[in-house]
Amino acid sequence: MKVKLLPFFEMTIETLFKDKTLKPKDKTIVLSGWLLDNSLPVDELISFAGQSKDTVKASCIEAVEYATKENPSSADENILQFVTEALTEKAPRIKWESAKVIGNIAHLFPEQLDTAIQNLLVNTKHEGTVVRWSSAYALGEILKLKTPEADTLFSVIERILEKEEKNSIRKIYLDSIKKITGIKQK
Repeated sequence: MKVKLLPFFEMTIETLFKDKTLKPKDKTIVLSGWLLDNSLPVDELISFAGQSKDTVKASCIEAVEYATKENPSSADENILQFVTEALTEKAPRIKWESAKVIGNIAHLFPEQLDTAIQNLLVNTKHEGTVVRWSSAYALGEILKLKTPEADTLFSVIERILEKEEKNSIRKIYLDSIKKITGIKQK
């Protein structure tokens, strides 16, 4: 089913989330559409998400993930800071959606990723597979930037690979390593 994207001026974020006729995924699609067409200011979404319960906050971050996947430049430094802090939240969905946003936008902020890297590394030890998978995606994208910190990050990722049991997560790291080294890992 295709969701009709209501213009932002016809509905607020709050009324969108109160609308019982839309499924949660549809609400996320509407939000990402508003972000992409610039009718919803990023700061307004961040403010709303910051005051919301975990499920709504996660949906807001997922909308940012959709938007930044399609158009990474739709994010600004405030988004980077917000999702970097959100990596430390308790709710797994908030962690994994935030990691995916960082993976989508890391190339825009190569000099501002230190805290994000530290928070992502903490999440590589999370018991949730999706949290670890999303962290691997973001760290892999950061590794591909070949920043001055890449050598250190490379060796940390190698240690993570030694402990990671899920092949799907290992594959993400190995693909990133292969892209930067041209060497096929085992």
